Amino acid sequence: MTDLQLLTVGRVSVDLFAEQRNVSLTEVTSFQKSIGGTSTNVAVAAARLGVKAATFTKVGDDEFGRYVKHALEHTFGVDSRYVGTDPDLKTPLAFAELNPPEDPNIIFYRDPRAPDLNLLPSEVDHDVVRDVPIFWIPASRFADQQAGETIAALLEIRDRRSHTVLDLDWRPMFWDSPAQASEAIRPMLDKVSIAIGNRAECEIAVGTGDPNEAADRLLEAGLDMAVMKLGGDGVMIATVDGTRVSVPPYLVDVVCGLGSGDAFGGSFCHGLLEGFDPETIIKWGNAAGAIVAGRLMCADDMPTVADIENLLAERDTH
Repeated sequence: MTDLQLLTVGRVSVDLFAEQRNVSLTEVTSFQKSIGGTSTNVAVAAARLGVKAATFTKVGDDEFGRYVKHALEHTFGVDSRYVGTDPDLKTPLAFAELNPPEDPNIIFYRDPRAPDLNLLPSEVDHDVVRDVPIFWIPASRFADQQAGETIAALLEIRDRRSHTVLDLDWRPMFWDSPAQASEAIRPMLDKVSIAIGNRAECEIAVGTGDPNEAADRLLEAGLDMAVMKLGGDGVMIATVDGTRVSVPPYLVDVVCGLGSGDAFGGSFCHGLLEGFDPETIIKWGNAAGAIVAGRLMCADDMPTVADIENLLAERDTH
């Protein structure tokens, strides 16, 4: 057995958020520093809600890498026992240009190669991979051969136990083409029990962005649950027992469009562990995402339980 409730696997970076909005980086004069990477942010978001979370990733042997480990443990309460250190590669950086704030431009520094792509199955406890209540992976891992092989090996160890979550995480910059992504991602549906994605990500994974058709195809692949993030139309969840429900979005003044999906993911994990019904799980996830959209940062601005409950109460009173 493991003391952890959630293990995520994937990217990590030091994120630098432009403090000036609606201008190019040439005009930006100051940044705020935090940690980032989809799977890392999900672990942070879950930990903020009281989940015992860890992330399996790797940093460089440099000051940024030491900052990541320190921030995970001492600022965000994420277990860093599986955060390795590459002796040669540098910790990645990501600059967020809030131009526009709703759809920021991200400039990645991951050359010649990010340390987190060099993870090996031997660098994580296999008992934890098998037994942790939630095992979370992003589909972008399969864009790199070594990273994909490591995830495939861990999924074999996991043996499709509940809850094995695939974040469909379509990032075009990591792939040669949508066809390449589809070819790599679709076979992985046979190895997971839950998939989460937006319309474009579902199009890559199952060949359609129509919410109901995509949900049907995901469940037909043997999943227990499919979650469709629909932007301005809210979120839909479908389960193998026939539950299919949608909830509307929250309308917010967007400060930064980054991190909302990761906040949703962390809240989703919290809801699974709390035993929430499907509708409540996505209501909480929607609220978490809206809160982060109204704030500048990702990791630092992930909501607390009180933040989410207050927003839900506001909607109920209106």
